[in-house]
Amino acid sequence: MALKTFVKVSGITNLSDARYCAGMQVDVLGFNLDKTSAKYVDPTVYSEITGWVSGPEFLGEFSSLNTEEIIETIKSYEGLEWVEHADVATLIELVEKGYKGILKIRLDELSHIEASLVHEIKNHEVVVHLFSEKESLSEKEVTAIQNIASQVPTLLGGSLTTEQFISLPERLKLKGISLEGGEEIKPGLKDFDELAEILESLEIED
Repeated sequence: MALKTFVKVSGITNLSDARYCAGMQVDVLGFNLDKTSAKYVDPTVYSEITGWVSGPEFLGEFSSLNTEEIIETIKSYEGLEWVEHADVATLIELVEKGYKGILKIRLDELSHIEASLVHEIKNHEVVVHLFSEKESLSEKEVTAIQNIASQVPTLLGGSLTTEQFISLPERLKLKGISLEGGEEIKPGLKDFDELAEILESLEIED
């Protein structure tokens, strides 16, 4: 069993999500390591989760820390191969230190991305994660996504519909999609309906 496209699941906070995603052969599991986030995962919880999971690679998600702070933070999180950040300069510094990088960009800011920045992203083999808080995309947005995806590996995430997550990767020639983990109802009890609908639709039949 495998998935038709690259899938990253962000905001992992519990073992239920992590084990389910690993079983579905998700490529990357993201953990928010910024202490200001509601989904912050401390080193102990991270170790408890990742110690029971094999298959996916692990990613540290940051929004406000600088390079030195991130490197210091990562020392407490064993096995991280990826880093996601919204600041391109910080991310490139981390990529140059050996991490795989994902640059998070709001879809409505994509029009402000200059060609020189795209060139720098491409040279450092950075993956772009575009996210939208809207459930639908305009034709202008679709064209913009196609344009960036033709130049650098691109993931699409946010509040899109299940059908869009399933159909757009192939239509727009994306590298893949970025989904979001959820909270447990209580320890060990989890509603996977939305996540499962997308992942099961992306399964390649044997």
